[in-house]
Amino acid sequence: ALMVLTVLTWLVAQVDLGWANDIVALTIAFTKMMLVLLFFMHVRHSTRMTILTAAAGFFWLAIMLFYTLSDYFTRGASVLPVLGK
Repeated sequence: ALMVLTVLTWLVAQVDLGWANDIVALTIAFTKMMLVLLFFMHVRHSTRMTILTAAAGFFWLAIMLFYTLSDYFTRGASVLPVLGK
């Protein structure tokens, strides 16, 4: 499945999908990540503590992405125009 998804990633990179390029690429990457997490890291058949630890890691990642993107998206709001340009 990972090999098929890797080839699919390459095929999608060769096609111009316009605004959907990022969405399709991230969907394939998320699917590959879940396969690795569930099967190769054996989280699927692990204890509840291991599942909780993995979920806490993703929760922390979401918090960090939220703060990073909230800073990034508000940078242009407070810039004053430069006179003479």
